[in-house]
Amino acid sequence: MAESAAPVAAAPPRKPAARGWPGVGPQLAERLAKIDVFSPADLILHLPLRYEDETRLTMLADLRAGVPAQCEVEVQSCEVSPPPRRQLVARVADASGELTLRFVHFYPSQHKQLAAGSRLRIFGELRDGFFGAEMIHPRLRPVAAGEPLPESLTPVYPTTAGLAQSALRKLIAGALRHHPPADELPDALRRRLNLPALPDALRLLHAPPPALAIADIEDRGHPAWQRIKLDELLAQQISLRRAYAARRAKNAPGLPPQQTLTRELLERLPFALTGAQARAFAEIGADLALDHPMQRLLQGDVGSGKTCVAALAMLRAAENGRQAVLMAPTEILAEQHYRKLAGWLAPLGLEVAWLSGSRRKKAREATLARLAAGEILLAVGTHALIEDPVVLPRLALAVVDEQHRFGVRQRLALREKGCAGESPHMLMMSATPIPRTLAMSYYADLDVSVLDELPPGRTPIVTKLVMDGRRDEVIRRVHDACAAGRQAYWVCPLIEESEALQLQTAEESFAMLSAALPDLAVGLVHGRLRNDEKSATMAAFAAGTIQLLVATTVIEVGVDVPNASLMVIEHAERFGLAQLHQLRGRVGRGVHESVCILLYAQPLSQTGRERLKAIFEHTDGFVIAREDLRIRGPGEFIGARQSGVPLLRYADLGEDAALVDIARGLAEELLRDAPRVADATTARWFGGRAALLKA
Repeated sequence: MAESAAPVAAAPPRKPAARGWPGVGPQLAERLAKIDVFSPADLILHLPLRYEDETRLTMLADLRAGVPAQCEVEVQSCEVSPPPRRQLVARVADASGELTLRFVHFYPSQHKQLAAGSRLRIFGELRDGFFGAEMIHPRLRPVAAGEPLPESLTPVYPTTAGLAQSALRKLIAGALRHHPPADELPDALRRRLNLPALPDALRLLHAPPPALAIADIEDRGHPAWQRIKLDELLAQQISLRRAYAARRAKNAPGLPPQQTLTRELLERLPFALTGAQARAFAEIGADLALDHPMQRLLQGDVGSGKTCVAALAMLRAAENGRQAVLMAPTEILAEQHYRKLAGWLAPLGLEVAWLSGSRRKKAREATLARLAAGEILLAVGTHALIEDPVVLPRLALAVVDEQHRFGVRQRLALREKGCAGESPHMLMMSATPIPRTLAMSYYADLDVSVLDELPPGRTPIVTKLVMDGRRDEVIRRVHDACAAGRQAYWVCPLIEESEALQLQTAEESFAMLSAALPDLAVGLVHGRLRNDEKSATMAAFAAGTIQLLVATTVIEVGVDVPNASLMVIEHAERFGLAQLHQLRGRVGRGVHESVCILLYAQPLSQTGRERLKAIFEHTDGFVIAREDLRIRGPGEFIGARQSGVPLLRYADLGEDAALVDIARGLAEELLRDAPRVADATTARWFGGRAALLKA
C-alpha cells in the first residue's frame, strides 16, 4: 500500500464471537471462525476448492506420473532412515507391483500405521525418485479387506491449522443432514433462469457423483455453480438497494440553484468547462436540490477536472448560506485542493478554512471557533476534519477525494458532522475509474457521474520501459531535461514490507543523484518528513528552485507542477497499475513534451509483466482500470475490505457480468413483490454484515 494511504486505513469489520452450537464446542468454533464459519448455515456455504476421486482404485502398475490416484496396498516394510536426512520410508505392494512411500516430515502415528502387514488406501501422485517410482507424502487410511469405496467425489475445502479435512467433511455432511437449506426463489422464476434449486446445487457441489468429471465440476461455469453465484450476487444487490432506499428516506438540506457564486466563478475561470464537467455538475446540482442526501461518486481520469466540479458543488452550498467541506487522505493532496480553491474563491469574497494536523494550535482553534459560529462556510482538510472537535452547524455538503482510501468509520464520522435530523449530501471523488461491472456491484447504492474527457491542451505523455542496467543513461536524460529548463521526478521503489526500508532507499537515491548531478538542485520528500518540511520542499519544487525531486509514493496524488516534464519510476514492477497511472499523471501538465521512464528489474513475474505491458500500451485510465480489474480481481481493486462491502466469495465480476445484470433486476423484483424472500437471501449470505453497506 502506498505510504500516503496508511493514516486512514480502516479496521476490518469485527467478526461475531465464536460461541459454538450443538456438536461444535467453543474450541472448534474458534477454529471454524478463522474460515468465517459461525453456524451450520455457514458450513453449508463453505464450498470445496477442488475434488479428488476416491470412488475407484488404481493398480500400482497402472499409475501415471503426475496424475492423482488411489491404490489399495499392503505394507511390506517400513523404516526410518538415519540422520542427517531422517525420513520415513515404506515399501508397499499390490497384486501388480511395488511402490516406495516417502515422508520427509512424519509423526509416530504414521510410523505405526505403516507397520508391516497393514492394509491401506493411499492417495497421491506418482513421481520418479532416486530409487525408482515413489509417492511423497501420500494421504493414507487403514482399511479392512473388501471395505466399500465412497459413492461421491471427495471434496477438498479451504481450511486452517488444527482443522482437518476429514473433520470439516463430517461437519458439513452433518449440517446438510440436520439443517437442510431452503430455496426461497419460486419454481417459475428458477425455470425462467434455467438453474437448479439451491439445495440441489449445494448437495451436488459438496458430494458430486463419480460419473461427473472433476474438470466439469471444478469449472465454475457448471449450472450448480451458476446457481450459487446468482444467489450470492442477489444477496449483495438486495443489500445495496436497501441501503440506497434507506438513504433516500433520510432528510437533507435542499440546495436549489441560486446562479450567483457559481455563475461568477464560471465567468472568472480562465478555461471553459468540458462537456463532461458540465454534464457532471448538472447531475450533481439536480441531486443537491433534493431534500434527501445525495451520495454520488464522481470518477474521472487524472487531470479530468474533478476539483473544478467539486468547487462548483461547494459553491452551491455557500449560495444557500450552508457549509461545505472537502476531505483528502494526504496533507499534500489536501493542501493542493486548498490552494486551488482559495485562489478561485477569494475573488468571490469567500474564505476557505484550512484544517490539518500540522497547523499550530492557536491558529487551528481560531479557525475551529469561526467554523462553529458559521462565519466560514467552506473548509478543506485531511482526516483532521473528523478527528479534531470540528463543529459544522450548517454543514450541507461533504466532498471526499480519493474516497477508497477512507474506511467506513471515517466516512460515517464526516456524515455525522451534519445538523441533528439532517444528513449532508456526500460527493465522493476517485481518479481510479471503476469498470462498469464493478460499479454495478460494489456501488449499486451510489449514483455515478463520469468525467470521460480531458481538458484541451493536456500534453500526451510518452511512456518508456527501460531495464535498470541502463540507469546511467536515464540519469543523463534527467540532467539534459533539467539543463534545458524543465524539472523532473525520481520516484523510489515501493517496499510494502517496510516503510523504514522505503525511507532508507529514498535517502540512498537522494544521495546517489545529488553526487551524480552536482550542478542540479535536488530535493527529497517522503512520508516521514514533518508536514511543514514537506510543504516547504513541495513549494520550492513548484517555484522551480528545486530541479529534481526524489520522492516516495507520497507524491502519487495532489502534485501539480506544469514545468515538470520527466518522471522516472524505479522498480516499476513493484507498483500496482493504478499507482503507476497516478504517478505518471504528475507530468504532462504543461505545454512541454513529457516522458515517463519505467525502470524495471529482471526477472519479471507474470503479474509484473502484465502490469508494465498495460501501462506502456494504454494512457486511458478507464482502459487501465479494466486491465487492473482483470489482473488483480475485484476485492483488491476496489479496496472492498476498507469500503465495508462484503466481499464476494464465489462470483467473479469479470466473468459473471451477465449474472450481475440478472441479480440486479431480480433484487428490485423481490424487494417489491417478495420482501420475505429478500430477507432470507441476505440473511443466508451476510447475516449482520449487510449493515456495513450503509457507509
